[in-house]
Amino acid sequence: MTTAKTFSTRYMVELALMIAIVFLMSFTPLGYIRTPGLSVTLLTVPVAVGAVILGPAGGAICGLAFGVTSFYQCFSTTFGTMLLSINPAGTFVTCIVPRVLEGWLTGLLFAFLYGRVRTRKISYYGASLACPLLNTLLFMSSLVLFFYRSDYIQGMAAGMGVGNPFAFVLAFVGVQGVIEAILCFMIASVVSRTLYGVLGKN
Repeated sequence: MTTAKTFSTRYMVELALMIAIVFLMSFTPLGYIRTPGLSVTLLTVPVAVGAVILGPAGGAICGLAFGVTSFYQCFSTTFGTMLLSINPAGTFVTCIVPRVLEGWLTGLLFAFLYGRVRTRKISYYGASLACPLLNTLLFMSSLVLFFYRSDYIQGMAAGMGVGNPFAFVLAFVGVQGVIEAILCFMIASVVSRTLYGVLGKN
């Protein structure tokens, strides 16, 4: 009973710390690399790390924290306010659900790989790469589902010179998605592997 209670308390403390990191990064320059043409998010890093060290449920909760901050920021950005004006419920779903699924699926993938591959570091690499890719895939899928036929997104697509959802996703994500995937892969794989050992989860 004492062991179970201690484990539960420790888990909650670790989860609270990961959520705090997500919020800290969301509202400081730590969470984004901004250039005149790009806004690269690093928030997939704590989600990936949380999914590895805390499991699918912990990853989903870290993803939820990411989603909540993303929805909150919709009220202060041009893109976000436009989506809210078109479909508030769709905006909420697009910000929240993909991020929850991203963390949950990353945790499931890590658990699957960790128990089946001989070289354990592959599981860290796989999870750290999957998280940003899932974020992009799920977010863009939701964006297309709820907003592609809106005048606003159609105008963006026309400005990009594309005429179908698949081409729009590629044009919209572009270099930004590649940079996010590379950075998350590099940072999260090292951090998660280190923490997994330090926290005695091996």
